[in-house]
Amino acid sequence: MAKLIWLFMKCIVLWSTVEAVFEDQVGKFDWRQQYVGKVRFAHFDTHLQSSKKVIVATENNVFAAVNTRTGDLLWRHVDKTGPEGNIDTLLHHGQDAVMSVGNGRLLRSWDVSVGGLNWEVVLDSGSFQAACFVGQQETVKHVAVLKKTVISLHYLSNGHQKWIENLPESETVDYQTVYSGGNGEVYALGVVPHSHIAVVVYSVDDGEIIKQVSVEAPWLSNIQASCAVVGQGMLMCVDSATVSLYMLDLHAESQMTQIPLQSLGLEVIPGFHPVLVATQPNPARQPLSEFVLQLGPENHLLLQLNNGQIVTLRDFKPAMLTSFATTGEKTVVAVMSPKNKTASSLNLFSAESGRRLLDTTLIFNMDPNGGKPEKLYVQSFLKKDDSVGYRVIVQTEDHTITFIQQPGRVMWTREEALSDVVTMEMVDLPLTGTQAELEGEFGKKADGLLSMVLKRLSSQLILLQAWVSHLWKLFYDARKPRSQVKNDVTIENLSRDEFNLQKMMVMVTASGKLFGIDSKTGSILWRHYLDNIPSNAAFKLMVQRTTAHFPHPPQCTLLIKDKETGLAMLHVFNPIFGKKSHVTPPALPQPILQSLMLPLMDQDYAKVLLLIDDQYKVSAFPSTKNVLQQLQEMASSIFFYLVDSSQGRLSGYRLRTARLVDRADLGGSHANGGTEDCLGQREKAQRTCALSGQSNGRP
Repeated sequence: MAKLIWLFMKCIVLWSTVEAVFEDQVGKFDWRQQYVGKVRFAHFDTHLQSSKKVIVATENNVFAAVNTRTGDLLWRHVDKTGPEGNIDTLLHHGQDAVMSVGNGRLLRSWDVSVGGLNWEVVLDSGSFQAACFVGQQETVKHVAVLKKTVISLHYLSNGHQKWIENLPESETVDYQTVYSGGNGEVYALGVVPHSHIAVVVYSVDDGEIIKQVSVEAPWLSNIQASCAVVGQGMLMCVDSATVSLYMLDLHAESQMTQIPLQSLGLEVIPGFHPVLVATQPNPARQPLSEFVLQLGPENHLLLQLNNGQIVTLRDFKPAMLTSFATTGEKTVVAVMSPKNKTASSLNLFSAESGRRLLDTTLIFNMDPNGGKPEKLYVQSFLKKDDSVGYRVIVQTEDHTITFIQQPGRVMWTREEALSDVVTMEMVDLPLTGTQAELEGEFGKKADGLLSMVLKRLSSQLILLQAWVSHLWKLFYDARKPRSQVKNDVTIENLSRDEFNLQKMMVMVTASGKLFGIDSKTGSILWRHYLDNIPSNAAFKLMVQRTTAHFPHPPQCTLLIKDKETGLAMLHVFNPIFGKKSHVTPPALPQPILQSLMLPLMDQDYAKVLLLIDDQYKVSAFPSTKNVLQQLQEMASSIFFYLVDSSQGRLSGYRLRTARLVDRADLGGSHANGGTEDCLGQREKAQRTCALSGQSNGRP
């Protein structure tokens, strides 16, 4: 018997996994995830058929290449934070990607195949407006940069400046865009708001002004928002006030031609500003004569300029998004249309005729916990039978990018909202059924001796069953190849480890998307997007109840505050599953000045959150009778400190009752050199101050 026991113990030791860390491994990453941020510009690298990358520039001042097979980053360059590293524009042609950085401070060229810097040029100071490639004789050799007062031309090969010229009448004319159609000329287009358009034509060879034209346009204030160049140098504009299209031939000195939309059988949805989208596949050639006119949120039309006449090729209504794509000599329009509440369909249409291409339908299933589609980036290619195929990147409001191929297969998804995490809390994982059984294995004294003994025996049997099951899993996995052993962590099998080291990382991002991430593997276990969040919102995440109070579920409260108006709202959710709580938070109709989590609990073990509005009235959450009674008893010992940064004044307030706040006699105080939001309690003579850098900037 002793030998059998000894043999059994040896098997247990052999089957058990022993892990150790070498000294040089201490301090290294358990896992690491790299992000780029919300995509502002994206171009597919199509100069080689074997190339599998998309070039992106983001609002986080990141320039990177993403592998279209896996979604991994091939290379990444992070510029300076703030306006100094802001990417103004990204132009892509062949192996070259040219960008302007820091409001026209730098002009850079990158080799997209390896992510190496070809050249960098420091430009004269000035406000960046636009840039474009300049082609001539079917080749692209230059790049033009337009600023408020000057226009310059640079060689694409080395960045050297070929010429720079001052813009005429730049004190009164707002030059906004630059254009070249491959004919050896560069057009600078400006506007005097509600007066006229200024067109200045420069020679590519020496920068000499070839022609200067002024055309009346009393309805126009912004060229970039209302106009586009189509066909043989025709400036096409749309105006919602006059409900008309306007045409101006840039090669001839003429008046703008007005075409009422009603004469084309078109109507603009009231309150919507129409948008024109044109395409120029090759910078060394003229733009296409086809363009898209958007007249409403789901109303897009494909129009064509044919011998000075505008022809409607296709009405895509209803259509959420459209995008041009070109492969070889074929240009197509990708159109996303709503299918139902949870899915959308994409189809390809010929840009030349408006005809729908067969076998190009793609279904995009929308994440119920994500945002709505916001932008499309299409990669088209020619199949063996010379038909057009395509893949598409869908960018949603929550900054997620998803790469899809036909018939709707999701290749990969990148949660770029995680590039801007504003607050985070680590929450203990819940107990397993076995662990919960152990917590109460002795029962209660009121149960009696026999009941307690039976409870203890049943819990030990449960432990034995779990141990045998664990040994069997180890034996079963040991017979499999390592590649087939799955150790995926999901919500269903997520539980507290022996030493409670593994946690749920609850993250709140600037876009308003919440994530639950496993601290051991970095896997995203749940996600939830809060729409209608102000762009300048401040967030404060608080854990009101942990997993220690079983069977009460854990509870987190997110305070979301608009920095401009001060108005706030509460979002209450379960941090383990990410689901919204059934508890209804209080409405907050007044701007919130301060928030404070008290070490008080209600009968369900939820900590009390106090909120003070601009009328110095207090809202408690939860606000049960028990909570209000506790607040009444300790009201005289609760103090709030508020800072007015404009006057450098620190004010103290005391809680008078469970509903009102009194001004406390703290004497005059002035805050210099920074702004602090301070909150304290007289109890235990403690005070806590958190430097926020902005008066009442965080709730």
